[in-house]
Amino acid sequence: MLAAGERLRPYAALLAVIAAMLGWWLVEQADASRAASSVGVTQVASLDTGRSLYLQGCAACHGPSGEGSAYGPSLVGVGAAAADFQLRTGRMPLSAPGAPAVRQSPAYSEEQIEAIDAFVASLGPGPAIPNVVASNGDLARGRQLYLANCAACHGATGAGGTVGGGFVAPPLDRADSRTVGEATIVGPGPMPAFAFDQQQLDDLAAYVELLHHPPHPGGLPVAEVGPVAEGFLAGAVGIVTLLAVARWIGRGAR
Repeated sequence: MLAAGERLRPYAALLAVIAAMLGWWLVEQADASRAASSVGVTQVASLDTGRSLYLQGCAACHGPSGEGSAYGPSLVGVGAAAADFQLRTGRMPLSAPGAPAVRQSPAYSEEQIEAIDAFVASLGPGPAIPNVVASNGDLARGRQLYLANCAACHGATGAGGTVGGGFVAPPLDRADSRTVGEATIVGPGPMPAFAFDQQQLDDLAAYVELLHHPPHPGGLPVAEVGPVAEGFLAGAVGIVTLLAVARWIGRGAR
């Protein structure tokens, strides 16, 4: 017969394996708990920073809780995308209540913009910041979307000025993929919001990027106003030149 110690030896090995697995699981749970706690602290700190910045630079017009006032609309439910667009393009905060919201350098750093975005997003559910990747877009589809939905106001070449002298529909020469996506889904100011899917946003951003440096297979561009106007100007210059040459020849023949 086997001694008692020999009979228990297999069970002891099994218990050792179970104990090791239990110890590993406890360590993993502790690490996960610490990571979650760190993320939670970071999120709270970001919200606190965003709230402080909001109260300093935005509350005078939009109200301390984003409820709006006579000087600015409510921000409840506008989402992070709307806040990010206005802050990243320097349109907000305004220099004074009632001043025009024009594009300029941002008043806040990247970290501050993200903090204010987080605070505005906490006021109520709204559009999140889209992840637009122009390199994933198709230029042909983007051109169709742009001509059908954007060109009437921003111009065929993105030069703006078609509506409101550039204030209502500004030029798109500084619009990047992120702000193109945000403006499309939010509809800032009088611009309507569009229910484009992810692929359509990528397509549109790809075409807008092309407009920054468009190809000119027909020759030199003239103020980027489009081929019809450029052709008309070239024809007018050609006619005037021919008339001047004809007159010069006529004088020489006298």
